[in-house]
Amino acid sequence: MPYSEKVLDHFEHPRNIGELASPDAEVRLEHPVCGDIMSLAVKLADGRIDQVRYRTRGCVASIAAGSCLTEMIQGKSLAEVSALQRENLLEALGGLPNASVHATHLAMDALAQVLKKLANE
Repeated sequence: MPYSEKVLDHFEHPRNIGELASPDAEVRLEHPVCGDIMSLAVKLADGRIDQVRYRTRGCVASIAAGSCLTEMIQGKSLAEVSALQRENLLEALGGLPNASVHATHLAMDALAQVLKKLANE
């Protein structure tokens, strides 16, 4: 299965990439198998994700998954973001080849860690 147009668009034109000054929560994770690294940072306003940035060192799918995830959570409440499932990200990307599905795990694991940090504050 080749990459979908959505995956290629997010890879070629990543959204919300970069650093975030004074984030409310920030994490950096490395996928234990493939070695891809993703950082995810968010700022809240009125209980919603007001700003989100990410950086990924990894494959096409990991870069695309990070970009797509940031679009999915921007402006959402923490309850809405907490309800997101990996399958939602996979669907938003238009699917991934089996060898690239790990990218959705990395992105969702980063999101879970951000939510955990926010809950502990």
